[in-house]
Amino acid sequence: MIAVLPGFLAGLSLIVAIGAQNAFVIRQGLTKKHVLTVVAICAISDALLIALGVAGLGAAIAGLPWLLEAIRWFGVAYLTWFAIRSIRSAIKPGVLDSNGSASGSKKKVVATALALTFLNPHVYLDTVILLGSIGNQFAEDRWFFAAGAMTASFVWFTSIGFGAKAASRFMSKPIFWRVLDSIIAVIMITIALYLAFAKLG
Repeated sequence: MIAVLPGFLAGLSLIVAIGAQNAFVIRQGLTKKHVLTVVAICAISDALLIALGVAGLGAAIAGLPWLLEAIRWFGVAYLTWFAIRSIRSAIKPGVLDSNGSASGSKKKVVATALALTFLNPHVYLDTVILLGSIGNQFAEDRWFFAAGAMTASFVWFTSIGFGAKAASRFMSKPIFWRVLDSIIAVIMITIALYLAFAKLG
């Protein structure tokens, strides 16, 4: 059980940075639509990737650099498209409101959550490779480490998703949505540029 706390702290330290996935969860929480679905997808996906890493998939991925390259460029393209969509939303006054009228259908929301999770190679580097490598240092206790890291994901996504939903009533003015979408666009473009030019692995 001593491996649970290190797993929780390691998982939390990697997930709290504001990235594409977190920005989308916060935005979806503010629209108050499909929040539980988005939180569940992100948390369960993280748990699955952490489990695969601890089970040894991280070593396999590390030996297939072409796979990370393929994911990298899919991610760059998708994040760029998402940034453009956010910019378009930001320049249209009154398009969004906190009641979720423009948050998209459930199908589109699910597709976006999955894409922002699995088309970002850093998700694999953080969860499968890094957490998998650290977890395997605990030998027979590695699954306790994994349980701690998984718990961190569930706690984090639940907190930001439903926290944003609770705060949405204070953020209903159109100017807030313009600023939010502008910030999200900057985040997406920054991550896309980083993925395009950074050396992964």
